[in-house]
Amino acid sequence: MNQNLAFADYAVFIIYFIVVSVYGYTVYRKRKQDEQDAKAYFLAEGNLTWWAIGASLIASNISAEQFIGMSGEGFFLGIAVAAYEWLAAVALIIVAVWFIPVYLKNKIYTMPQFLKTRYNESTALIMAVFWLFLYVFVNLTSILYLGAVAINGLAGGEYLHVIMVGLAVFALFISLGGMKVVAYTDVIQVAVLIIGGLVTSYIALTTVGQAFGVGENAIAGFKVLMKEAPEHFKMIIPKPTATSSQLEIDKYLTFPGLMSYLAGIWIINLNYWGCNQYITQRALGADLQTARTGILFAGMLKLLMPLIVMLPGIAAYVLYTNGQLPQLVGGKDGAYSAILTFLPTGLKGLSVAALTAAIVASLAGKVNSISTIYTLDIHKKYIQKEAGEKQQVNIGRIAVFAAMLLAVLFTWNDVLGIGGVGGFTYIQKYTGFISPGVFAMFFLGMFWKRTTGTAAIVGVLLGFLLSVLFNEYAPALFGNETLLYTAYPNGKGAFEIPFHICMGLSFFFTMLAMIGISFAGPKVNPKAFEIDSEMFKVKPQTTVLIVITLLIIVALYVKFW
Repeated sequence: MNQNLAFADYAVFIIYFIVVSVYGYTVYRKRKQDEQDAKAYFLAEGNLTWWAIGASLIASNISAEQFIGMSGEGFFLGIAVAAYEWLAAVALIIVAVWFIPVYLKNKIYTMPQFLKTRYNESTALIMAVFWLFLYVFVNLTSILYLGAVAINGLAGGEYLHVIMVGLAVFALFISLGGMKVVAYTDVIQVAVLIIGGLVTSYIALTTVGQAFGVGENAIAGFKVLMKEAPEHFKMIIPKPTATSSQLEIDKYLTFPGLMSYLAGIWIINLNYWGCNQYITQRALGADLQTARTGILFAGMLKLLMPLIVMLPGIAAYVLYTNGQLPQLVGGKDGAYSAILTFLPTGLKGLSVAALTAAIVASLAGKVNSISTIYTLDIHKKYIQKEAGEKQQVNIGRIAVFAAMLLAVLFTWNDVLGIGGVGGFTYIQKYTGFISPGVFAMFFLGMFWKRTTGTAAIVGVLLGFLLSVLFNEYAPALFGNETLLYTAYPNGKGAFEIPFHICMGLSFFFTMLAMIGISFAGPKVNPKAFEIDSEMFKVKPQTTVLIVITLLIIVALYVKFW
């Protein structure tokens, strides 16, 4: 034992591990015939309920980058970072109503398959390879690294590599059973992470209340936060002026106020939730109504997430600035782990289990998507065209092992420098390099019949190049103040454009280029999808879910604008 975790904490964690493992094995035994059906193995085709889809979406999405990274941004920015979660709920409504019907109508199972069906094989192959690299070297590695660092800090700081391997093995155990095992164990995972996360937030608020002499009361603690850090409860970060401090400029560079809502944050969310194999895979094997209800259920759960992953960061900020959090190490990314040290024995184990649940669920979901893309879109098409159903399942399992091994190797000594830039920013920024081109390619491909395959290839490449240009070189080449953007000093001797604005500019010019190229082609591309207005009609119960979600979001923005 050590000063951080006691026997009861380990006991709670072991119970969690046993429950998830036994349940996962039970699901696997019941569906062992999936080994003879590749689509059932990779997609759990026809076997997922709406609540399993919704829970799996959240469990796969909420991981170390949220618990550690978003809590860190809560420490740094405050409630403004909640926009990622609350606008994700709006993005999920858009995906449920307009995107999913297109996928299901055209029997789309993977994102590269969408590109091949709508455009051509070259586009599909380019993006399949691109996605594999992104999922392995950005998402998988960052989740594994951040998770291992966080849990290691709670376990005494001497077991980083042991924890890293343990997380990888646990995720492998779940993912080798296929999508059905991943999705149904995610139901337990999401329950654990919500309960454990709420417990952590409650303890954080009562600790603040006690530290400021208003009693161990969560409501009183929350009022203290609003009084002591009023700037942390504003959704809109003000634009810097000539007298702004570097800290104020850094906040705007991370989240540029109203410009975020006009540019990057929509591209991030719609691309992530609507054009991402890792996410959409959960709904692609279901019927339309089940898929829609599951996605909207996930949207309602997203409204809770800032309470779980952001609020502890604000509490850490208030405690730290008042000298009440000496155990904070590692800057903003250490905020969540520092708050966990206040939890009593047993509850600390529950919160570690919640954090582990989030990490393992995301790792398992990610490697399942990696194996799906590799097996169905690369291996089956270009390497072993005659592979049978069972062979495809075995190939998928080998891909799972290979992806996880690469992730462990690259996170072993943080080769990619994830710890240096901050986990949440690392994922958002590097994923953002391809988001504008990918989203433009999918959006026009779904809803504009004239879009050509040439335009798609140009779009994804141009989107990436423009993202690099605006993020890395534009201020030096074109100046710090232009009609398109304003660049600000980043405190490191250079000027930067906020990356949300970079994404918006990249998307705008990519769309213009794709539209211009497509006008040189036929008025209706022969490979265009058939769009039927009946596809987008929703049932009354679906409308009710949408209205409730939107009303809650409006109320939150009215309160914290």
